[in-house]
Amino acid sequence: MRAAVFHALHRPLEVRELTDPTPGADEVVVQVERCGICGSDLHMTEDAVFGLCPGDVLGHEYAGEIVGCGQEVTSLRPGQRVSVMPFRSCGRCLSCLSGEPAWCRQMVLEGGGYGEYAATAARQCIPLPEGVSTRDGAIVEPLAVALHGVQLSGLRPGDRVLILGAGPIGLAVAFWARRFGARQVVVQDIARYQEARAGDMGATGFVCAPDEPVAAATRQLGGEADIVFECAGVPGLIAQAIEQVRPHGTILLLGLCTRPDAFVPFAALSKEIRLQTAAFFSRREYESALDVLDAGAVEPRHLITEMVPLANVPAVFEALKSRTRQCKVLISHEQQQL
Repeated sequence: MRAAVFHALHRPLEVRELTDPTPGADEVVVQVERCGICGSDLHMTEDAVFGLCPGDVLGHEYAGEIVGCGQEVTSLRPGQRVSVMPFRSCGRCLSCLSGEPAWCRQMVLEGGGYGEYAATAARQCIPLPEGVSTRDGAIVEPLAVALHGVQLSGLRPGDRVLILGAGPIGLAVAFWARRFGARQVVVQDIARYQEARAGDMGATGFVCAPDEPVAAATRQLGGEADIVFECAGVPGLIAQAIEQVRPHGTILLLGLCTRPDAFVPFAALSKEIRLQTAAFFSRREYESALDVLDAGAVEPRHLITEMVPLANVPAVFEALKSRTRQCKVLISHEQQQL
């Protein structure tokens, strides 16, 4: 099979021929049809903290068709279309059995979607309903990440919400926030590239005012936010969010940041702010994200801006490391145009 393979930090991916995977006893082999290029993938190829090794195949937002099953697999069959949860875990501990594999002590984030085929545990596969395409199946993962963050935030109907960062996760948060009854959902970014898309996802306003971000957002909201979602992972945004949230409000951190950051604790203490982090999602949240697509929600589909063939992935991947007008780019494996 062909795959876009990690070679070294700060180097482009390389499309190579690899041996086709075979399923272990509890595994299936998925013929990948669509896979999202995630912002965390971009981070992983630039920062040693993630521990990528030469030869690794990225891609944890993928969907496709099962083409092989291990001898212990009874719940799935070849020909089924599935979306794959990317948590490789033990499957036996309390976290796994309660639908929280992300918190298994043995969990590793599993890739594979940048290849034409991927082997994964059968328990990680969620069958796609008849009316849901593999294109939809590839955006379930970022939708579930955003849903998890919104649920942890304690958002209530009527809340004023501010979202820092207009990437796929920030825009997905806008979708869920409106769906959960937020009165105002304002997205703030340093560029207007995603302004129209934010509206398509449910945002009631968009702010782009790098010179006065706090004042501009406050004017747009008509006051301080009840909840600020930090979805960009940029140092300095926690301090900014503290200024933008109301007393007793919540700051929810979803942005992936591996660099040191600083803020003045007294600024947060004096408002009695709740600072909450969010990572990953549960199986129930993943299934809930899939359910909204099955029910016909059109807003999440606006996240997708381009589909590229595997041969173009190295160049597109490098381009995405700089700010572009793209939102969610999907890899479309050539032999399976849907």
